[in-house]
Amino acid sequence: MDSRAIENSLRADIDGAATPDDLESVRVRYLGRKGVITAYLHGIKDAAPEDRPKIGAEANRLKTLCESLLEDRAAAFGGGVNPHYEPPLDGTLPATLGVAGRRHVIAQTFRRIRDILEGMGYRLARGPEVELEYYNFQALNFPDEHPSRDLQDTFYISKDILLRTHTSPIQVRFMEANRPPLKIYAPGRVYRNEAIDPSHQAEFHQVEGLYIDTDVSMADLRGDLIAFSRELFGPSTNVRLKPHFFPFTEPSVDVDVTCFGCGGGGCALCGQTGWMEIMGAGMVHPNVLRAVGCDPDKYSGFAFGVGVDRIAMVRHGITDIRLFLENDLRFLDQFEEPTS
Repeated sequence: MDSRAIENSLRADIDGAATPDDLESVRVRYLGRKGVITAYLHGIKDAAPEDRPKIGAEANRLKTLCESLLEDRAAAFGGGVNPHYEPPLDGTLPATLGVAGRRHVIAQTFRRIRDILEGMGYRLARGPEVELEYYNFQALNFPDEHPSRDLQDTFYISKDILLRTHTSPIQVRFMEANRPPLKIYAPGRVYRNEAIDPSHQAEFHQVEGLYIDTDVSMADLRGDLIAFSRELFGPSTNVRLKPHFFPFTEPSVDVDVTCFGCGGGGCALCGQTGWMEIMGAGMVHPNVLRAVGCDPDKYSGFAFGVGVDRIAMVRHGITDIRLFLENDLRFLDQFEEPTS
């Protein structure tokens, strides 16, 4: 269609528009992405080089003419042409229910752990996720040959900078800036170069607790672990400590609690053992105390680390850790936060 035919058709269509909706249809027909004038302009690429200036000039003239005629016709209806016009909503249609937001199940678990620990006298401490190798490993008594220093486990940014693999560096930083007695908890996101599967994720969450004072013993640690576990899992929960190894604690233990699913009788959730492992703990290693200028002959303390994702999985019977990061509302909507 040549420019003169387009102009004649345009004038006829605008004159024939009886309502603002009709006028909007004309605008889309000629100026929309697939409109007549738009297609005429795009035809430049197929024209001979000597004809392209003429086609471009005609296309711009048609566009300007169309906008002017539309405005004049719209004035007759008592308004202008809105390029984003949409027909009015039909008030007789049923309403669409809005989606109510709520805290993520991990955030809910963080808040529950926070409330318990603060009720036990622990205070909040924070630290960076991008950490120095010194705070992540060296100050925590990790030997140079320890496998967790290897690139297969740790995301290194440079030789001395990495994404923290645990929240324990927060404890070191806090002890450097504060003198005992101190009692803190350190929540946060941590990173490890894991092969992702239903029980492993490269990004997950921890909360660590630390208590330093004179004459702190394993009995104090066990007492706090029992109090914490009974608040989290129920008053009948018992705690079992098993010998383990961590570079930054000595002695070190794995902490099991009575399976809340069966009360210790044995079920599929706990593998018929009656126990569930929830954290690691131990007495702070003297070398860690020395690294922050704290005399291990005068002071002692304990530390424990809880996997928040693990706690959420245990409490809610979740079998795949990957679900926490997928943002699937069908999954997340199952975990309504308690109002009290």
